[in-house]
Amino acid sequence: MILGMSRDTHTGVQCPRCQSHLALVHVPANAAAAGPPPPAVPAKEEWTPPPVAEVLAVYADRVKDSATAMRGAARVRESLNRARAAAAQRRTAQRTARQTPKSA
Repeated sequence: MILGMSRDTHTGVQCPRCQSHLALVHVPANAAAAGPPPPAVPAKEEWTPPPVAEVLAVYADRVKDSATAMRGAARVRESLNRARAAAAQRRTAQRTARQTPKSA
């Protein structure tokens, strides 16, 4: 048996943020005088990243060590060259694998 949502149970009203379906509930007239009900789910705070200036302030007092910077740049260059060589080797292997053997 396949169950689906009918128009009777699904109103088509959605939350604008999370797109979850909302149900319309009848509230008796005397419930409005009692005050608003307690929230069922605590409000979720949206996370925002800190300002860039605040993040960079941590690094503001550091002195540039050119020897360390040059070693780091050399390591990055070596890594890129190894990656390029590996990619070229992989392409060559794929190209030779695609070629059909020629019959004599």
